[in-house]
Amino acid sequence: MTDRFAFSSENCSLLRALDLVGERWTLLVIREALLGVRRFDDFARAIGCARNLLATRLARLADADILIRIPYREPGQRIRDEYALTSRGRELATSVVALMEWGDRHLADAKGAPLKLRHRSCGKTVHATLSCATHGAVSPRDVALAPGPGAVRVNPVLLRADERR
Repeated sequence: MTDRFAFSSENCSLLRALDLVGERWTLLVIREALLGVRRFDDFARAIGCARNLLATRLARLADADILIRIPYREPGQRIRDEYALTSRGRELATSVVALMEWGDRHLADAKGAPLKLRHRSCGKTVHATLSCATHGAVSPRDVALAPGPGAVRVNPVLLRADERR
């Protein structure tokens, strides 16, 4: 197992992802987009945040290529934008489902989960899972850290004496 403190967390991909999508309203926008919501007023009605916050979140997600703006015009109205998930945005489905499942297990009320995700073709429940390319589903206990190509080794001189090896 790799020594966790031998490598810097400054260029952490999770940190970067959370900076972009880790805020409450942003994740709810992504949830609604995954459920097929596309128009500003529908997002506002579905998630209930202030319109200025919603506009900021939609713009940021579009700037990050998670949503794409698609202009449309209702008869007699000005041009507006719809928002659709890009392939980059659709990839967030697994993370959103994993958070939802965790919430269903640990935070749902006594009646249970408010929504169930079903596979369209067979109707069976869908789950987010960790998987190994060879062995399929694995437990978090079966996962080990290994430095990737972007890992930055910490200078041992900067570590406290008890952290040096």
